[in-house]
Amino acid sequence: MLNAIKRVLIVVVGVILQFGFAIMIRLFFYKYLGIITLFYSIASILIVLAILKESTRLSNDLPWVILILIFPIFGTILLITLGRNYSKNKLLKNIFKYEKKYNEFLVQEEETKKEIDNKNLDNIKYLMNRTNYFVSTNNEITYYNFGEAFYPELLKELKKAEKFIFMEYFIINEGTMWNGILDILKEKAVKGVDVRILYDDMGSIAMLSTNYSKELARYGIKCIPFNKLSPFRGIFMNNRDHRKMTIIDGKVAFSGGVNLSDEYINLNSRLGIWKDNGIKIVGDAIWNLTVMFLTLWNANINEDKDITKFKYNFNSSDKNKGYVIPYGVAPLHKDLIGEDVYINIINSAKNYLYIMTPYLIIDTDMVNSLCRAAKRGVDVRIVVPGIPDKKIVYTQTTSFFRVLHDSGVKIYKYTNGFVHSKVFLSDDIRAVVGTINMDYRSLYLHFENGIYMEEVSEISKIYEDFEATFKDCQKLNDKDVKAGFFKSLWQAILRLFAPLF
Repeated sequence: MLNAIKRVLIVVVGVILQFGFAIMIRLFFYKYLGIITLFYSIASILIVLAILKESTRLSNDLPWVILILIFPIFGTILLITLGRNYSKNKLLKNIFKYEKKYNEFLVQEEETKKEIDNKNLDNIKYLMNRTNYFVSTNNEITYYNFGEAFYPELLKELKKAEKFIFMEYFIINEGTMWNGILDILKEKAVKGVDVRILYDDMGSIAMLSTNYSKELARYGIKCIPFNKLSPFRGIFMNNRDHRKMTIIDGKVAFSGGVNLSDEYINLNSRLGIWKDNGIKIVGDAIWNLTVMFLTLWNANINEDKDITKFKYNFNSSDKNKGYVIPYGVAPLHKDLIGEDVYINIINSAKNYLYIMTPYLIIDTDMVNSLCRAAKRGVDVRIVVPGIPDKKIVYTQTTSFFRVLHDSGVKIYKYTNGFVHSKVFLSDDIRAVVGTINMDYRSLYLHFENGIYMEEVSEISKIYEDFEATFKDCQKLNDKDVKAGFFKSLWQAILRLFAPLF
């Protein structure tokens, strides 16, 4: 608790320093307050015009426009603090540099590319054209419908590690789950296995000590807390590493929604049953995740001169197992890959579209795509938590229920507890499992990862998981989605501050 308080104080100090500057101007230059106010008003108009000119998602940028016009000083400082200008941040520039550097190691097999072109698989073509990650067809995929099914498999594979273990997670929390993993990592590090841990400093703020990386170093485990909290880091404070992956010897990889904390395997969950999922990959697709991990790792410490030593050659002759493409989302580019992949799936759905998400805070592009799909007869169902983890965020989620419901989208509340899964499934053909929530932070601000699958046999297991989950849900009706005047007003205000939640 003391560590959490100390680290929260760091954030508070940062906010005070940044907003204190505006107060200082008013106190010491009050004689020129009129001129200063005029300057900020003109500056705010210019900033708004720049936002409107460059915006490709106007509904998402609109809160910034309103804030800056109503509160010129406050809104401008907030934009500088939380906006998407990354040009001056050293680590983000390093990440961008390593992304470009490692492009040469992500080579698309020509035969697979021709096959995708001939089949006109548009969703895959988008990922191939707009990211550097490649598609492969010789992967064994295993889907886990709960964290407690995922965890034993993770432990089993960790015990087999001979060369390296890479783990990247938003949350690491000491307890049964992490201790079981850590015992294996210690043993492997002693035997010379290259063990690396990358965790998000904000995500683990209340769980780990500020010196946790040094504690792990005593066992021979390399560890980096991503984007350490600092009052002077400015805009980068809001860009977190929300990815979740484990890569073992390049032979097997895990991802999905599960963090390394007990509630994710339904131990000590305060929110009822914790509905989450995991996924295991054995095959060429692992290389995408490996490069993703090494990009962030080497952007921090520049350790590896040759990353190809971490690639395992499967040499599989069986290349008819469907298409798999793990992809990364980073707040560095104009393309919003996470959102675009979801919208592409929505737009291509013909019979049904099933979604699980803990949060539903979306822009008009996503809202309109969901509504159009339902209006053209697609069975669109969205599963959200029955017991929310954050009440304010859940209020924002409920603000979208009415417009979606009125267009024919079916909303299901998971009555057993909290849904943390992030899954899209459409027409028994395509699915995405990963870390990307349907909210502003995942779609615009965080480092995320997803695994896109098409014509993969394991998709049937995802369908079975949805069917079982629907039975534990309440389908919302007209009365459930209605909100009174004051609640609607509160929802509207919260939407204005969506970038903060």
